[in-house]
Amino acid sequence: MPETSTVPPKLELKNVYMSYADRSGKTVQAVEDVSLSLANKPGIGELAVFLGPSGCGKSTLLKAVAGLLTPDSGDVLIDGQPVTGTGRDRGMVFQSYTSFAWRSVRKNVEYGLELAGVPAAERKKQALELVDQVGLKDFADALPKQLSGGMKQRVAIARTLANQPKVVLMDEPFGALDPQTRWGMQTLILDILKKQDNTVLFVTHDIAEAVFLADVIFVLSHRPAKVLHRVDVPYFESRDAAVKQSAEFKRVENQLLEQLHSLQVQGNIRVGL
Repeated sequence: MPETSTVPPKLELKNVYMSYADRSGKTVQAVEDVSLSLANKPGIGELAVFLGPSGCGKSTLLKAVAGLLTPDSGDVLIDGQPVTGTGRDRGMVFQSYTSFAWRSVRKNVEYGLELAGVPAAERKKQALELVDQVGLKDFADALPKQLSGGMKQRVAIARTLANQPKVVLMDEPFGALDPQTRWGMQTLILDILKKQDNTVLFVTHDIAEAVFLADVIFVLSHRPAKVLHRVDVPYFESRDAAVKQSAEFKRVENQLLEQLHSLQVQGNIRVGL
């Protein structure tokens, strides 16, 4: 009889409930009974996307995994261990630009390594390798004010990856970028994942972006967030501009469009529109 694997999932949420108090003091339920898991895939990694209506609780879930918010009940586990606060095993990239204005690109990327006590020569070496990977080799000594929005996000990604997190959390990181820059950043993320072996949890409103990036997509309901559907994205031989025109890509897009349209109709009925 074959042995059953005892390796825990890389990321697991079990019956997570989360709420907050609004300005009037009323309790608002943000997340309701969310359970999901992402398998541990050494040498491969996985990119999962949260897709759902604006304000449904996607970012709240991301912050629970980051350890920035604590669930009212339920468990968030990384490699089978409960998340009890922030830690170097998780890194987060926000939509807004978060670089230190007074530090160069390289010095920004070095920041986490500096806090960890990595010797100066070694952290400079690691930072320059990451700066090169994100296409900013010629801007290593530039300050953030000298960079475009897309370049600033490249710095944020490199700084996050410098800590070698087990899980990378990305909260609509490309939402403020123009379409051409956004396309370049999507391709960059996929290229880096091939080298970094990360598990990534990515929030977006863009269906095409979700299908292009994801291995798996979780479709969330209106607030309070619940997982309505898990959609496993087919393996694409190559992920370039042409794949977005393929029949299989369009099939998954249409599947998600139908699910989100049904969700919108239900939301309209609920509020009496």
